[in-house]
Amino acid sequence: MQGLKSFYSDKITGLNKQLSGIKSQLLQSSIVRLVVFVLMIVGITLFYDTPKTVIAIVLFSIVLFLVIVSRHTNLQYKRDKILALLHINETEIKILDRDFHEQPDGSEFKDPLHYFSQDIDLFGKGSFYQYLNRTALPQGSERLASLFVANEIIGIEEKQQAIKELSQLPNWRQEFTAVASLVKTETSYQAIIAWVNEYQRFLPKFMKYLPYIFWGISIVAILGYFIIPFSFFVVLAAFVVGLIISGIYVKSINKLSNDTGKIQTTFHQYQKLILEIEKVEFKTTLLKEKRAAILNEAEKTSAILKEFSKILDALDQRNNMLFGVFANGLMLWDIYQSFKIESWITKNGAKIETWFDTIAFFDAYNSLANFAFNHPKYKYPRLVASDVILESVEAGHPLLNPEKSVLNDIHIAREQFFIITGANMAGKSTFLRTVSLQIVMANVGLPLCAKSVSYTPIKLITSMRTTDSLTDDESYFFSELKRLRFIVDEIKTDRYFIVLDEILKGTNSTDKAIGSRKFVEKLIGGKATGIIATHDLSLCEAANDLPQVENHYFDAEIIADELHFDYKFKDGICQNMNASFLLKKMQIVD
Repeated sequence: MQGLKSFYSDKITGLNKQLSGIKSQLLQSSIVRLVVFVLMIVGITLFYDTPKTVIAIVLFSIVLFLVIVSRHTNLQYKRDKILALLHINETEIKILDRDFHEQPDGSEFKDPLHYFSQDIDLFGKGSFYQYLNRTALPQGSERLASLFVANEIIGIEEKQQAIKELSQLPNWRQEFTAVASLVKTETSYQAIIAWVNEYQRFLPKFMKYLPYIFWGISIVAILGYFIIPFSFFVVLAAFVVGLIISGIYVKSINKLSNDTGKIQTTFHQYQKLILEIEKVEFKTTLLKEKRAAILNEAEKTSAILKEFSKILDALDQRNNMLFGVFANGLMLWDIYQSFKIESWITKNGAKIETWFDTIAFFDAYNSLANFAFNHPKYKYPRLVASDVILESVEAGHPLLNPEKSVLNDIHIAREQFFIITGANMAGKSTFLRTVSLQIVMANVGLPLCAKSVSYTPIKLITSMRTTDSLTDDESYFFSELKRLRFIVDEIKTDRYFIVLDEILKGTNSTDKAIGSRKFVEKLIGGKATGIIATHDLSLCEAANDLPQVENHYFDAEIIADELHFDYKFKDGICQNMNASFLLKKMQIVD
C-alpha cells in the first residue's frame, strides 16, 4: 500500500513542476499576442496614408496572430492534460484510502432481471463498479459494464494476460486516460457513428478544383495590385465573386459546420488516443488483436484522423468573422474545406465504428489493469478442468477494508451444494457475495482477493434481492417464483453456479420449508452447483439424504452481555441465533 502511494505521490510532484512551467509559457504567449495586436494598431496608425502598406501590415499580422494562437492552444492543451494527470493520481491515493464514493457508480447499468448484477453490489453506490471504474469515455464505461455482466467463460486466460500486460504500463495507461478525459462533446458516440454513416454529400465533384482556380485568380489580382499595378477594383471584383459563389452553398455549409462543431473535440482526442495505441507494441494475443483493428497498411489511422481533425479545425476558422470573410472572398475557404470533409467521410466513414470500439476496449481494460496494479497481492485464478469449481485460500471481499476483513477458505466441487446457516449479521450474505464476485471477477480475467485460487470456469445465477413490482402489479412472492423459474429453465441448457439467499420469504414458514427443500432437490437433480443461505434449520436435513449437500455456518456468541462475531466459515449447523437477544438489547421487547 505504501509503495503504491509513493508511486502516485511522486507522479504528483513531477506533474506540479511541469504545470508551473506550462503556466509561465502561457503567460508569455498572452503577452506576445497583446504585443502583436498593439504593433498592428501602431503600424496602421503610422502608415494610414499608404493603403498598400496598411493592407500588408494587416495580412501579416493576421497570419502571425493565427500562428501564435495555434501555439497558445497547444500550450493550453498541455496544461489541461497535466491537470487531468494530477486528478488521476490524486484520485488513486483517495481510493487507496477507501474513499471512492464520489466516483461514477454505474447506476444506469442496474438490471433487476439480470443473472446476478442486482444481488452482488455490482453497480450503484458503494459498488464494485464504483470502486474499480476509471473509464473516461461513455463508450468505455458501457464496455466495462458489459464485461461485468457478460457471464462469459471463454477466453479467460487471454483476458488475464491482457490485464497483466496493461497493469505493467501505468504511465501509458494514465496518459491514455488523461487524453480520453479531455474529450468533451455534446453528441454521443452513437450519434456520431449514425451521422457519418447516413451523411449525404451536397457539393458537386468540380468543387474539388474550383477553389484552386480561384486561389490562383486572387493571388494574381493581389500581386498585380502591388506590382503592376492593377486597379484595386480588380481585387475587389474577385473578392465579391468569391463571396457570391460561397453564398450559393452557405446554408448547407452552415449545417455541416454546426454538425462538425459538435464532434470536433471528439476527433481531436480520438486521434491522440489512436496514436497512443499505435505507439505500443503489445505482446499478448488479445491486445495485439485489438491494436491490429486500427492499423492501416497504407497510412497510420492516427494520421488519417489527424488529417480529419485539421480539416474540421480549418472549417471552424469561418467562425472568426474577419478571417471567414476574407478567406471565402479570396479562396472559397468554406467550399474547399467542406469538400475535403465530404471526401474524407466517403473514404473512411465505414471504419469509424471499429476505431471507436477499439478505443472503448482500451478505456475499459485500463480500469481492469489499474485494479490489478493497485492490488499486487491479489492472485489470478489458476484455470483447471476438474471436479473443483472454486478453491480459494484466504478469500476476502475486495470492498472490505483489508485491515478488518476476515478471510475464509472456499472449496466447492462440481455438483456440490452448500447450505449455510447462521445468526443475523454473522457474515452469511457477505460470504455469498464474496463467492459470487470471485466467479464474476475470474470470468472477466481479474486477480482475486485470495492467497491462491483454482477455478473451473462456470456461469453465475443469483437470487438474493428479489423485489416486488408495483408497475407490473406483482407481489414479492410472485416475483421470487418467476426468478426461481428462470433459474430452473437456465440450468436445463447450461452449467451454472447458483447462489440463493433465504428463498421463498414471501410465504409461511411451513410452506417455505417444504418448498425450499423441493427446490434444492430440483437444482441437485439438474446437476447444478451452488450455495443457499437460510435461517430454516430444517433444510439442513437434506444433507442426510443427499450426498451432494454439505452444511456450513457462521456463528455468533454472547460474551459479557455483548454480541460477538468471528465471521469464520465453519462446517456444520448453526446452533446460536440472535434475533431474540437483539430485540431485548435494543429494548424493542422485554
